[in-house]
Amino acid sequence: MARILPSISRFLVSEDGPTAVEYAVMLALILVACISIVTTLGANISSTFGTVNTSMSGS
Repeated sequence: MARILPSISRFLVSEDGPTAVEYAVMLALILVACISIVTTLGANISSTFGTVNTSMSGS
Protein backbone atom coordinates (compact mmCIF):
# COMPACT_ATOMS: atom_id res chain seq x y z
CA MET A 1 0.00 0.00 0.00
CA ALA A 2 2.90 2.32 0.74
CA ARG A 3 4.15 2.03 -2.85
CA ILE A 4 0.73 2.58 -4.40
CA LEU A 5 0.02 5.99 -2.86
CA PRO A 6 3.10 7.73 -4.33
CA SER A 7 2.26 6.24 -7.73
CA ILE A 8 -1.28 7.58 -7.52
CA SER A 9 -0.12 11.03 -6.45
CA ARG A 10 2.42 11.16 -9.33
CA PHE A 11 -0.34 10.14 -11.74
CA LEU A 12 -2.66 12.88 -10.48
CA VAL A 13 0.05 15.55 -10.66
CA SER A 14 1.34 14.47 -14.08
CA GLU A 15 0.47 16.84 -16.93
CA ASP A 16 1.17 14.44 -19.80
CA GLY A 17 -2.46 13.38 -20.17
CA PRO A 18 -3.99 16.87 -20.41
CA THR A 19 -1.28 17.92 -22.85
CA ALA A 20 -2.13 15.00 -25.12
CA VAL A 21 -5.82 15.90 -24.92
CA GLU A 22 -5.06 19.52 -25.81
CA TYR A 23 -3.08 18.41 -28.85
CA ALA A 24 -5.91 16.09 -29.90
CA VAL A 25 -8.45 18.92 -29.63
CA MET A 26 -6.22 21.27 -31.64
CA LEU A 27 -5.73 18.59 -34.30
CA ALA A 28 -9.49 18.03 -34.50
CA LEU A 29 -10.12 21.76 -34.95
CA ILE A 30 -7.47 22.02 -37.65
CA LEU A 31 -8.95 19.02 -39.48
CA VAL A 32 -12.45 20.51 -39.35
CA ALA A 33 -11.12 23.80 -40.73
CA CYS A 34 -9.23 22.01 -43.53
CA ILE A 35 -12.23 19.90 -44.48
CA SER A 36 -14.53 22.92 -44.63
CA ILE A 37 -12.02 24.88 -46.72
CA VAL A 38 -11.56 22.00 -49.17
CA THR A 39 -15.33 21.54 -49.44
CA THR A 40 -15.87 25.23 -50.18
CA LEU A 41 -13.01 25.42 -52.66
CA GLY A 42 -14.17 22.22 -54.34
CA ALA A 43 -17.61 23.68 -54.98
CA ASN A 44 -16.12 26.91 -56.34
CA ILE A 45 -13.67 25.08 -58.60
CA SER A 46 -16.42 22.81 -59.91
CA SER A 47 -18.53 25.85 -60.72
CA THR A 48 -15.61 27.53 -62.49
CA PHE A 49 -14.89 24.45 -64.61
CA GLY A 50 -18.59 24.25 -65.47
CA THR A 51 -18.55 27.85 -66.64
CA VAL A 52 -15.41 27.27 -68.72
CA ASN A 53 -16.92 24.12 -70.22
CA THR A 54 -20.11 25.97 -71.16
CA SER A 55 -18.11 28.82 -72.69
CA MET A 56 -15.95 26.46 -74.73
CA SER A 57 -18.89 24.40 -76.01
CA GLY A 58 -20.67 27.54 -77.19
CA SER A 59 -17.76 28.65 -79.39
